[in-house]
Amino acid sequence: MRLQRPDTLAEFTEWTAELFGALPALRHRRRGGEGAGEWTETGYHRLRETVREIGRGLIGLGVAPDDRVAILSETRPEWTQGCFAVLAAGAVVVPVYPTAGLEELAWVLGDSGASVVICEDAAQAERIAAVRDRLPALRHVVLVDGGPGDVRLAALPDRAPLAALRARATARRPEDLCLIVYTSGTTGLPKGCRLTHGNMVSNNDATSGLTESAPGDVTYLYLPLAHIMGQLVQLSALRQGGTLCYFGGRVEDVVAELAEVRPTHLPSVPRLFEKVHAGVLARAEAAGPDGRARLEAAVRTGLEMAEAEERGVKPHDELRAAWQEAEERVFAPVRQLFGGRLRWALTGAAPIAPQTVDLLRACGIGIFEGYGMTEAAGVVTLNHRAAVRYGTVGRPVAGCELRIADDGEVLVRGPGVFAGYHGDAAATAAAVDAQGWLHTGDVGSLDEDGYLRITGRKKDLIITSSGKNLAPAPVEAALQQSRWISRAVMIGDRRPYPVALLTLDADEIAAWAVREGVAFGAAGPAGHPQVQRLCREAVDAANERISRPARIRAFAILPEDFSVAGGELTPTLKMRRAVIEQRYAAEIAEMYE
Repeated sequence: MRLQRPDTLAEFTEWTAELFGALPALRHRRRGGEGAGEWTETGYHRLRETVREIGRGLIGLGVAPDDRVAILSETRPEWTQGCFAVLAAGAVVVPVYPTAGLEELAWVLGDSGASVVICEDAAQAERIAAVRDRLPALRHVVLVDGGPGDVRLAALPDRAPLAALRARATARRPEDLCLIVYTSGTTGLPKGCRLTHGNMVSNNDATSGLTESAPGDVTYLYLPLAHIMGQLVQLSALRQGGTLCYFGGRVEDVVAELAEVRPTHLPSVPRLFEKVHAGVLARAEAAGPDGRARLEAAVRTGLEMAEAEERGVKPHDELRAAWQEAEERVFAPVRQLFGGRLRWALTGAAPIAPQTVDLLRACGIGIFEGYGMTEAAGVVTLNHRAAVRYGTVGRPVAGCELRIADDGEVLVRGPGVFAGYHGDAAATAAAVDAQGWLHTGDVGSLDEDGYLRITGRKKDLIITSSGKNLAPAPVEAALQQSRWISRAVMIGDRRPYPVALLTLDADEIAAWAVREGVAFGAAGPAGHPQVQRLCREAVDAANERISRPARIRAFAILPEDFSVAGGELTPTLKMRRAVIEQRYAAEIAEMYE
């Protein structure tokens, strides 16, 4: 007899095992020992058993209900197994980015009061040891990849009886704390968002039916499970009996793995899709002087065919013939880059270039943009097959209310709105008003049909010395549509006009240099006249698409890209504008001279 859907995540793997049994739940590459590098699968029954074993072991370690257990690891199956085991034991998961610096690591573990840390390997354990004296609540460090003498996740000693674990799980309630997710703020230390089981289940309920997933589908996951988007993807895929396929651990191998794994579903930040688009464009240009024009014509044909199918209109013979030619030359090869089976792609966290969306749609890949935030338990709005408007981030998901404040700020209310910031009542009061509206800090607008457009962040608003209010996000997105530009930062607050700092896409510039026979020398590409020309053309093209006051008057190309390690990016790859402006103050001053 099948279980009813539980109202907490503490019994999630019990429920899915009852529903989907021996179907494959997880797929991953073996990371060592016999068969290293081969793909292996874990069924839903086995996932439940592993969660039970770990959960019993955690209780044996002394983990009590509502204790905080941190997970410090890359995205891998042990992250999922450990997460559900912690919840089954009645405890609270604290995700930690594996890229977090020592100060952030010490803050998250100390502020949350984590009593146990599940960490990936000895290297991460050494980082914990370096800040251990600042973590009075920490009792145990459990390793995923451990050696002799380590407390290992797969072999926790002194396991409690299964009945004790099941009693803990069934005792959890929707109002109980499920996760404390620390948002990687662009300024200051991250704040811990307290998310209840009810928050997470309600968002999963609202979104699962929109992702078109079913048993037999494969979702490829390379996004960090420390981020709320990764958490929701995990829940959505497993709730519907699909297979969650983890990347092999190297971002550089993602495109190659896609061809190997052949997923049906791919959630991603825009950069992956835009890199594929840039590669397609480069091959088109290499095919001859009319290569780019032929590609653009093929995309127009594909879009016309897609729109005819969406309207239920039979395409005329001329269109069908043109589409068939484009299908063989362009569309099928692009689909093969993703493995040939991809039919549903999700993009979020940043704007995506419209040209990239057009290419994927023309190729027959459904790509849907959404919007959300940790404080709302993930998804707020989402485009999907039954309701899509390209250029927007969709309409509110079920149960979610949305309105635009007088100053343009997006306000959200519903069962997904979090229980507040951990240990910070003042910040909670500033974020959620007395009527329950969450103030997102994002600026946007709703069209007549309720589709949301996000235009920027309130705190990022630039006010020039002449009093012009400029939102940097649309300008930066326009600049980053260039295949040569990796990152763009608009500068101009309290200054006479806007300028931009640019970083180069190293792969695209290197490939261009080989094709053109250009040698950069010791100085590198940033100062090369021909690279300057490419960027000038990109800036001119972006300026054509934006309002006159927001047009970029000068730019500087930086010698290296921004990074998490360098401090310019958060773990979720958002730009730390204050850090960037301070670090490149000399370059900014020179542009205004």
